Amino acid sequence: MLWNEQLFSFALLLLDLWNKTSILSLPETSNRSIAMDALNTYYSKEEYVETASGNKVSRQTVLCGSQNIVLHGKVIVQSGAIIRGDLASVRTGRYCVISKGSVVRPPYKQFSKGVAFFPLQIGDHVFIGEGAVVSAASIGSYVYIGKNAVIGRRCLLKDNCIVEDGAVVPPETTVASYMRFTADGKIEGGQGNPDFVPHAMLDLMIEFTKSYYDHFVPAPN
Repeated sequence: MLWNEQLFSFALLLLDLWNKTSILSLPETSNRSIAMDALNTYYSKEEYVETASGNKVSRQTVLCGSQNIVLHGKVIVQSGAIIRGDLASVRTGRYCVISKGSVVRPPYKQFSKGVAFFPLQIGDHVFIGEGAVVSAASIGSYVYIGKNAVIGRRCLLKDNCIVEDGAVVPPETTVASYMRFTADGKIEGGQGNPDFVPHAMLDLMIEFTKSYYDHFVPAPN
């Protein structure tokens, strides 16, 4: 398969996972340089708070230890999401999406005298799917974490990687850049193999997360 077909297929996959369209609904002759134009997702003005830096946070989220949670702008935190800033600090970059029902909690390590929690840093343009549970040591930028995925404690997710829907990443696993962690527990890919992660992953994630943010708007009166 040609590289531009892989890029196009992944773009459609992102849109499909966003439930904005079906891959089957788009003809094969669609423009292969497709932009991430999507239908608006409307939210209740009463439910969401928008901060001065453009963060959109549902009032139905659970932000434990909010003084230790830093969202660096244009971040969406949807209803039912839980962020455990009471355990250790949690910091995200810009244009991140923390989807409905997901859990973000800092990693821990067992010592002879007890348990210690460590800060969790999330990069820019990261998408965390619905129902995902994340306890990584760090997540790079331009990372896609699928629906109901589980990221074990102290995992390292490098830039430009993918974790598939329903995948369970064991504790202390490293997913390198341009690698895909599959639902059946395999790590596949590499920068020279666009069959698993497109060379344009960075550009795709920037466009995807910015489009998601721009189309996540208050419901009209």
